[in-house]
Amino acid sequence: MTLAEAATEANTLAEQGDERALAQMRAQWDEEVEAAARSADHRERVVAFRAVSQFRYRQKIELLRRGLEDTSPAVRGAALLSLELLSRDHPGVVNGVRPLLHEMVARDPNDAVRRLAVIALRNGSPQRDTIQILTSLSQDDEAGRELRDAAGKVGQMLRKKAGPAR
Repeated sequence: MTLAEAATEANTLAEQGDERALAQMRAQWDEEVEAAARSADHRERVVAFRAVSQFRYRQKIELLRRGLEDTSPAVRGAALLSLELLSRDHPGVVNGVRPLLHEMVARDPNDAVRRLAVIALRNGSPQRDTIQILTSLSQDDEAGRELRDAAGKVGQMLRKKAGPAR
């Protein structure tokens, strides 16, 4: 079985709530995920960073941080997808890498990566600096329409989540 196949199976177990079988798979595949994340081949790194969320490896947030800083946009995107999934019920996951996400939203050379960073920010707590960055991006005529739209929607959602201004 390949890492990608194991990750798909792990995701199915997680969705079914079979924590015991998922824990066994995590233990079995832990070293392979780490090794693939260090691979020279960006395709193997992509599989590794996607596997982090499929296995629900919450203890691998630092590994995801490395993925967010990877030279390959595909790897950064995979790490962002995993970060987004792991942060849905745990805003602390996003809050822990917020400055890096802000940097990605503002300066990543790849628009798809920037959009994924915007989407990941929606799962964090509604902080003023994040809302300001997203609002500014949503009004930036030089940014692509999809990026502006995503920033506007997430910024608006975070403003609502924050409640009335104090």
